[in-house]
Amino acid sequence: MNPLLPPTTALTDAVRTDLTRRLFFTRGAHALGAAALASLGGQALANAPAVAPVPTHFAPRAKQVIYLHMVGGPSQMDLFDYKPVMGEWYDKDLPESIRQGQRLTTMTSGQDRFPIAPSKYKFDQYGQAGMWISELLPWLSKKADDLTVVRSMYTEAINHEPAITLMQTGNQVTGRPCLGSWCSYGLGSMNDNLPTFVVMVARSTNTEQLQAISARLWSSGYLSGEHAGVSLRSAGDPILFLNDPPGVSRTVRRQTLDALAALNQRTEQLIGDPDTHTRIQQYELAYRMQASVPELTDLSKESASTFELYGEAAREPGTFANTALMARRMVERGVRFVQVYHNNWDTHSNVSGRLPDQCRDVDQPCYALLTDLQQRGMLDETIVIWGGEFGRTIYSQGQLSHENYGRDHHPRCFTMWMAGGGFKPGTVHGETDEFSYNIVKDPVHIRDFHATVLRLLGYDHEQFTVKHLGLDQRLTGVLPARVVEEIIT
Repeated sequence: MNPLLPPTTALTDAVRTDLTRRLFFTRGAHALGAAALASLGGQALANAPAVAPVPTHFAPRAKQVIYLHMVGGPSQMDLFDYKPVMGEWYDKDLPESIRQGQRLTTMTSGQDRFPIAPSKYKFDQYGQAGMWISELLPWLSKKADDLTVVRSMYTEAINHEPAITLMQTGNQVTGRPCLGSWCSYGLGSMNDNLPTFVVMVARSTNTEQLQAISARLWSSGYLSGEHAGVSLRSAGDPILFLNDPPGVSRTVRRQTLDALAALNQRTEQLIGDPDTHTRIQQYELAYRMQASVPELTDLSKESASTFELYGEAAREPGTFANTALMARRMVERGVRFVQVYHNNWDTHSNVSGRLPDQCRDVDQPCYALLTDLQQRGMLDETIVIWGGEFGRTIYSQGQLSHENYGRDHHPRCFTMWMAGGGFKPGTVHGETDEFSYNIVKDPVHIRDFHATVLRLLGYDHEQFTVKHLGLDQRLTGVLPARVVEEIIT
């Protein structure tokens, strides 16, 4: 402290120095209260200032998103990418002219050969476009005329962590904002009593090979911490530390928060630390959510016809059916972005044992979600996304028989579908070769997918940026990306 400075200035200087020192040593650590805030905000407090909603560049076609991510990579040739010619190739080696020296994972790089494993599942055509869909998805096939199926998605990532990070954030390196955070940053909140961005992890019936799912996937990165996803738990309290502690009344809680807010506001004025602004926002949102979250998660007033639509599994917290119903309730109440993760799609083996379980988990609920949104007049303004982080190989990993096989990771082509929010219904986009190995028409990179979603939300992906480390950062990064005009109306 400089004795020549006036007392208030000296005090400010001391406080600034002390807090700067403490911030340096505690950044990223769980300081007192940070664990609770992390559970509310989805991450440790971020390090960028909060911003007001960003004006859109176009008239938005959609205002909300429900993103259903199938963790592990669904098998495109067993679900949407019909390859009948492969029946003639059973147990023959994948031609080198098709493989073209493609990078392999360590799971199959040591195999002596790469035998073709045709899909054992039957396909049929549905809807006016004659969309090929597997027998594993009898419910979803009824919605063919509402789906936009892209069979030519591709990525550079071949392993789960970088692939899912790329799919969610636009980059294989962690630490960047995810799509949900960009949506929150741009469009802002529609309900002050609920988070703008909510995450749920659905429980799969089959648990043979679960992948790690961490909060890094719904991080706000270099955006303000208020744009991180808020994770709702499937058991116990939906959000930890939300309820008042025993013996603490609502009045005392309110007085405590008011006192904390005054201290935090004083700190923000003195230091200008963006973490402090985030802290104030999260404390206040937590207080408001004490009333709104119990109402949100109470399904007792849903009709019998709703549970008939979604299936009885929707009554059980944590199931995919339950999260699908919850997703509808959230967008109905103004949540901007709902992210649902469903695990165990990493079918390295036992496709015949695991894939039917996975499809039973999601088939009827996906049909129900689209139908429910349509009936409520909400599908036109809500984007629904379904897909994984990459596809699967046509050759078998491990033992092959006509009845069972395994499939390794395949980044060169995979299938996703979208519905609502300006996507062109009843559309099939892109083609792969007869081996579902290489794209032969209309490739769509993940960057193109992100650019297209942003366009439907009203943003030009090249202009939708935030300054960080002296650069104009954006979801689609610096490499070329295009809006896929052919799949939007």
